[in-house]
Amino acid sequence: MFKDKVLLITGGTGSFGNKVLEMFLETDIKEIRIFSRDEKKQDDMRKKYNNEKIKFFIGDVRDISTIDTAMNGVDYVFHAAALKQVPSCEFFPVEAVKTNILGSNNVLESAVKNGVKKIICLSTDKAAYPINAMGMSKALMEKTIIAKARMLGNDSPTTICLTRYGNVMGSRGSVIPLFYKQIMENKPLTITDPNMTRYMMTLQDAVELVMFAFKNGKQGDLFVQKSPGATIDTLAEAVKKHKNSNAEIKIIGTRHGEKDHEVLVTREEMSKAEDMGNYFRISMDNRDLNYDNFYKKGTGEIIKYESYTSNNTNQLDVDGMIGLLEKMGEIE
Repeated sequence: MFKDKVLLITGGTGSFGNKVLEMFLETDIKEIRIFSRDEKKQDDMRKKYNNEKIKFFIGDVRDISTIDTAMNGVDYVFHAAALKQVPSCEFFPVEAVKTNILGSNNVLESAVKNGVKKIICLSTDKAAYPINAMGMSKALMEKTIIAKARMLGNDSPTTICLTRYGNVMGSRGSVIPLFYKQIMENKPLTITDPNMTRYMMTLQDAVELVMFAFKNGKQGDLFVQKSPGATIDTLAEAVKKHKNSNAEIKIIGTRHGEKDHEVLVTREEMSKAEDMGNYFRISMDNRDLNYDNFYKKGTGEIIKYESYTSNNTNQLDVDGMIGLLEKMGEIE
């Protein structure tokens, strides 16, 4: 599928971008383009990989002209550029709108204009029943993507798909690197709410979901990987045991915009989700603006499904969590 093709990764200097890059470097792909705002991280990557297949483009998804430059001649796109930190998006929600919604739309517009074959867009569990600005902006990003896919239709040369992730272990800005740092500095592990649950998946799992979506995605599909969950207390205890630490655990209280439990697939989505083994596929809603069909006729179906949440998925104990930490491997 990727032989002699060109891949563009937006937000390519982040944890996701690096891992996706490493995976694709093992294929016979022709070229991988890294698109981001951060020239320092691009320079670090240039020195780290020293690979002639990798090309770097400075730009911002908010500026479509910079995307157009990088998009010319591209076959596939993995769109990972986003504002992802919940507290910063709470304080600067308009910035989240500019990057996560309008910036994503720019990427789609450019991809369609340049005849890209397939684009996979990265979303988050926080987009399902969103309560914070980051999740709301990602939810609207998803709606923008589905609307574009619906308008393009199945006959379009460009296919647009979504992947929705839970907590990606070890990614930049996530809690595990913070715990490791606190242990190294002999500080207590700070947790918000010990009973709060989160999905746990490794970066490798996340990349495999991307690859699955590239190979199996149809117009407007949303893919979710089935992932185990754990309480924040279990995670902290597992990190302590894994690192042979006696660090104190300090409860600091819930941060701005945090949920008790995350949702990867909503109740409404579960009613039409296709079980594909390790993944759920949720096909896009193809209903049109003829509301009479909905209000007067309806479907006759009453939804009796449960949401797929970090609280009702398979729950890890401390030893199970340590197993995932070992699978995650070392992080910077």
